[in-house]
Amino acid sequence: MKEVEIYTDGACSGNPGDGGWGAILVYKGKEKILSGHEKNTTNNRMELRAAIEGLKALKEPCRVKLYSDSAYLVNSINEGWIKNWKNNGWTRGKKKEELKNPDLWKEIEQLIKIHSVEFIKVKGHSDNEYNNRCDKLATGEILKHKQKED
Repeated sequence: MKEVEIYTDGACSGNPGDGGWGAILVYKGKEKILSGHEKNTTNNRMELRAAIEGLKALKEPCRVKLYSDSAYLVNSINEGWIKNWKNNGWTRGKKKEELKNPDLWKEIEQLIKIHSVEFIKVKGHSDNEYNNRCDKLATGEILKHKQKED
């Protein structure tokens, strides 16, 4: 399997509000840069969208190290929350509370069946060059779309 690193970040202006996401895929020193925008969304949705789009960009099953500053994303996978949500019919806990973003969690769940993914938490707005670049991609998408509207 090819080994790929994916760095991701999401941002939102208002929560909910205009959102942006960024992902950088690194394979053998080469980079593929992805970014996008959504209206009336949340920061958490943008964090998930960045991971989804990064994984969807892979053309074959890969071994992936996915870096994110989103505890929501990383802990949901690493702590097994996503498995529990799926087993509970995409609800949370014994009380079957509504799960936020079930559409995106279902996509992630399908993508991690295809790829061998290790989710790694990085500190946001710190010294991780790729995370900082993804943040700029995400916030840049928001600014680009605000300028179009003005």
